[in-house]
Amino acid sequence: MNLQSCLNCGHKISGEFCSHCGQKTDTSRITPHSLVRNDILGSIWHIETRFFNTVKDILLKPGKTAMEYISGKRIRYYNFLSLLLILFGFNVLGYHWYEKFASTESLAETSEVKTFFSKYSKTILFVIIPMLAINAWFIFKRIKLNIAEHFIIATVSLLGILIIFLFNDMVSLIGLWKPAAKIFGILDKASFVLFILFPAVTYWNAFKKSYSKPGLIWRVSVLYVLMGIESLAIITVLYRIF
Repeated sequence: MNLQSCLNCGHKISGEFCSHCGQKTDTSRITPHSLVRNDILGSIWHIETRFFNTVKDILLKPGKTAMEYISGKRIRYYNFLSLLLILFGFNVLGYHWYEKFASTESLAETSEVKTFFSKYSKTILFVIIPMLAINAWFIFKRIKLNIAEHFIIATVSLLGILIIFLFNDMVSLIGLWKPAAKIFGILDKASFVLFILFPAVTYWNAFKKSYSKPGLIWRVSVLYVLMGIESLAIITVLYRIF
């Protein structure tokens, strides 16, 4: 076997990557062509591909995505926590632009859910994930996932909700154009339904092979009841404080 030394750390290597530091073994002199192709376009393409693939998988198969991440298949996914912060930022920005361009009448008609989300977005970030994770840890105990792994599933669920909210923000902005108001009003209501159902879809998709349909239905129903009671308590406290 022909061994060569890693140009970064000096360790002997024989594969595509150095087993000690992770650098590629085909590192060569930088040329104008390699700079554009590998360092600039390659980096952008790699980041964008992972980002959009992660968003797509979260929307289409949220539970399976979470379970694959938990099982160790992580290289194809964009970091969930980083994605969470990015989507929160986009949502806050989207709602800001909606408020800027919307008429007073349109703002008055804005759903209380969206207004509440905008006002208490940071609180939601720190509350929804622990609530989902702890409740699911008790309800789906037979799966034998630890609390940290349930946090991953809850994070994916919240990511899906944020993606739907971002879509809703774009729909609301386009809906300010009167000829499109009716069509985009329907889409706005549909996105609200998706927002409500997304946690159920996530847990159904994650555990459908581990429980019977009746067993999964009553467990998801209990999860929603608990989340509803806890959310109502938190909203009441927030309204009294602020």
